[in-house]
Amino acid sequence: MSDQQPRSFGWLILLTALTAFATFGVVALLVNIFERKQEARVPFTRVVEVTEISTDPEPWGLNFPQQYEDYLKTVDDDYTDFGGNHALPPSKLEESPWLKRLFAGYAFSIDYREARGHAHMLADQEVTKRVTDVQQSGACLHCHASIAATYRRIGLEEQGKPTDAKSLADGFQQEAVLAGFRAVSTKKYEEVHAEIDQTPDGFDASGDPHIGGAHPVSCVDCHEPETMAIRVTRPGFILGIDKLAKSDAEVPHLPSVQAWRDGGKQGVYDPNTMATRQEMRSFVCGQCHVEYYCANKMTLTYPWSNGLKMENLEAEWDATTFPDGGEFYDYVHKTTGTKVYKAQHPEFELWSQGIHARAGVSCSDCHMPYEKVGATKVSSHWVRSPMMNINKACQTCHKVPEAEIKARVDVIQDRTRALIDRAASAMTEMLDAIIEIQEAGATEEQLKPIRDLQRKAMWRLDYIASENSKGFHASQESARILGESIDYSRQAIVKAYRLGLPASESSDPEPEDSETPDGD
Repeated sequence: MSDQQPRSFGWLILLTALTAFATFGVVALLVNIFERKQEARVPFTRVVEVTEISTDPEPWGLNFPQQYEDYLKTVDDDYTDFGGNHALPPSKLEESPWLKRLFAGYAFSIDYREARGHAHMLADQEVTKRVTDVQQSGACLHCHASIAATYRRIGLEEQGKPTDAKSLADGFQQEAVLAGFRAVSTKKYEEVHAEIDQTPDGFDASGDPHIGGAHPVSCVDCHEPETMAIRVTRPGFILGIDKLAKSDAEVPHLPSVQAWRDGGKQGVYDPNTMATRQEMRSFVCGQCHVEYYCANKMTLTYPWSNGLKMENLEAEWDATTFPDGGEFYDYVHKTTGTKVYKAQHPEFELWSQGIHARAGVSCSDCHMPYEKVGATKVSSHWVRSPMMNINKACQTCHKVPEAEIKARVDVIQDRTRALIDRAASAMTEMLDAIIEIQEAGATEEQLKPIRDLQRKAMWRLDYIASENSKGFHASQESARILGESIDYSRQAIVKAYRLGLPASESSDPEPEDSETPDGD
């Protein structure tokens, strides 16, 4: 009996200790969960005031350090096989010499390199030969610079209103932004750049006002500074998406547009108040990754009056005339004299024709996938190719091995690349044929139907070759467009040789340097 009492006492102490340890663990876990929930409930702490004129991303980074750190990573992204970023962007003209022939007479024939990240986009534009060697339009800064505050300042000046820093920071003021956009659209690149340099950039951390300077697209271009809500700020997109909404084009991937139509098309379609959040996650990218006219003969224009398919855009250009009544074109092809169109980078339009858009997958879902940081879910601002982040960009939906996903993408992009090469070969043979019959004495009347085919063939080839996904955004649509390009080139060749003109002895297809001052 005397031995059992100490033994029971020992068990009692052990049980008490285990209970205390378990209680401490449970309490610690609950405190941790509570703290994480609090962190998620308050996703950022405002340590510095940012406003509508805070074009410098650095002060935003004090409030949103995770997003800012991701943004800074865009300066040194890795290079992928088809697009992406690189420390020294490779020259596309050296990789694909046929581009010089495609763009003969256009600034892209003298300098055309792979794109780099958003943090580089203004600096790269300032040093490209397309800008240093050729007079460009200030409209090019619509997408390469954080320019909305400058549009607002110029618009307010036209309206005779104050343009000090406080007035400029007082809300987005869309009417003034649109007025400023129209006022500078036909000015020279250097003039508009100087206007950006003169726009106040807000207040620094010490509270002193200062003159800003030009910055590439940054936080204020996609986020409302007070709430951080995503938004669109580019006048080209605001006007373009309204044209699209007012058209009869099918837009199954844009439910808010259809709802606005069903509601009687009252007023204008305003994406910032009518679009769903998921649509906005594509609209912020569609502000710039699109087809547009960007030169000084008329206001920068997104050709969406008929829809977002390639031929919808082409139809608008076909029906467009310049303010002086002249025929619309982007440049005159130097070796054939044909007026042709230049596709920019229609990622938004091609994505609109693909399966991901129909499934409700936005640009941000793949290029800015969500990440878990502590207890907070944030959209990565390291904007880059999904192939650099397959796990978070693709495998969230596609439950298959990473290697299989990459193999599928490689097949699509390799096949598109092969079709581009075939279309390029047909295009260069078409140019040779046209040059030959011109030298043999073909009249403008004889050349007219051939020039029409040349424009169609080159537009289609350029449309897919300049689109950054290399066919992935809509693989069958890309193949269809390239097939049409090949067909139009071959039709032009047949028509040229059916003229039966005597063959000329010389037809040098090598183009000279560009002189046409167009391009972004």
